[in-house]
Amino acid sequence: MFLILAALYESWSLPFSVLLSTPVAVFGAFGVLWLRRAVLSAFYPAYMVQIENDVYSQIGLVMLIGLAAKNAILIVEFAKEEHEKGKPLVDAALEGAKLRLRPILMTSFAFILGCVPLWTATGAGSVARQIMGTTVIGGMVAATGIAISSFRRCSS
Repeated sequence: MFLILAALYESWSLPFSVLLSTPVAVFGAFGVLWLRRAVLSAFYPAYMVQIENDVYSQIGLVMLIGLAAKNAILIVEFAKEEHEKGKPLVDAALEGAKLRLRPILMTSFAFILGCVPLWTATGAGSVARQIMGTTVIGGMVAATGIAISSFRRCSS
């Protein structure tokens, strides 16, 4: 992914700003997986709680890496264009974050709400869907929430 972004931006440093958004999503996903397991184990016996880091959570992590990178790409691409037009770097980055905030929020919340049926799945094979839903919802909430809070700190 780094090499693709380096070729896209024709720079070795810009892809780092995109890829630095992905660990937030991964830590959020693992945090929510752990939290859901802790909460469920308080109400159910240990053998009934099957929220773990398995292949389904890893598939969710691959999706999260792409989605968190997409949000960062939206901001970085616009900021790069503005910086090339002559704006100072900080002003270009803040302008990109302001203009791209609503599209990022809309796509992130649509994805989160679209994954709620996975979170609440029942029936045959529901544990796999619950694990994947927990992973992607937790990671996107963390990535979106931290992006918004860092945006507010930077713009004020």
